[in-house]
Amino acid sequence: MLWTVLGVLLVLLVVGLAAVSRRRPSHERAWVAGQAVLPRVSFAGNRVHVQNVRDFTYRTKDDFTPGYHDRTYDLERLERVWFGLAPFNRDWRGPAHAFLSFQFSDGQYVSVSVEARRQEGEKYSLWKGALRQYELIYVIGEERDLVGVRAVMNNHPVYLYPMRATPRQAQALFTGMMRRARQVERRPEFYNTFTNNCTTNILDPVNAIAEKDIPFGLEILLPGYSDRLAHERGLIDTDLPLDEARKRFQVNDRARAAFAAPDFSARIRA
Repeated sequence: MLWTVLGVLLVLLVVGLAAVSRRRPSHERAWVAGQAVLPRVSFAGNRVHVQNVRDFTYRTKDDFTPGYHDRTYDLERLERVWFGLAPFNRDWRGPAHAFLSFQFSDGQYVSVSVEARRQEGEKYSLWKGALRQYELIYVIGEERDLVGVRAVMNNHPVYLYPMRATPRQAQALFTGMMRRARQVERRPEFYNTFTNNCTTNILDPVNAIAEKDIPFGLEILLPGYSDRLAHERGLIDTDLPLDEARKRFQVNDRARAAFAAPDFSARIRA
C-alpha cells in the first residue's frame, strides 16, 4: 500500500513538473492594475527616455486613479543612488522587497522596482514564484507612488538608504537597469523566487560596477537583511551603526506627512 501511494505521488510530481516546464512567459495576460502597463525605454546619447512611468494617485490601497507619464532623464544630471528596502513583516526582516531610486539635479526622482507580475485575483507566493507561475516586470515609477504605496497604503516599514557611488558608477547602474527593463519588455521571462527576483536584478548591475563582487548568499535569498550586507561593505553613505541607520533612514512617518505633496521625494529625505 505504501509503495502504491509513493508511486502515485511520484507520477503526480512528474506530471506537475512537465506542465510547469511547458509553460511559456507572456506579456498577454489579465494583469493586476498596478502591473498592467510595461515601461518602454529608449536611449539618445546621454538621455534616457521612458514611456509609462507609473504615477498612481491612491485614496486607499484598493481605491486609486491610474496614471502614467513620459519622462526624459539626463545621465549627466544623475546625482545619487538610493537603496530602498521594504520588509513584509515587522517581526521578521527576512522576506522583503528591494528596489533602487535615482536622484537628478533637475529635481527628478525615479524608482525602479523589479517584481513578480501577477494576474487579476492572484496573490504572491514564495513557492509559486519558484515554479514559473509569475512573469517578471520592471516597474519604473514616481517615488510618491512606489515608495508611498508601500510606506503609507501597505504600512510596510520602508527604508531609503543613500548609497556611495561616483557619478560614473551611478550612471552605469541606471543605464544597466534601463537596458534590462528594455530587454524584459521586448522578451518576456519568468520571475523566480531564488534566481530572478528583485534583489538578483539589483545585484547583477551593482556587481558590474563594483570593485569587489557581492556574493550570492543569505542576504540575497532573504533581502530584508540586504541592508546589513550593504552596511558591512560600506555601500551605504553613513557612519552610523546599522541599528541607528535603520532608524534614521526609515521614511514611513515622513511619507505619511508628505503623501499628497508635490515635493514628496524631497520631503521624505528631509
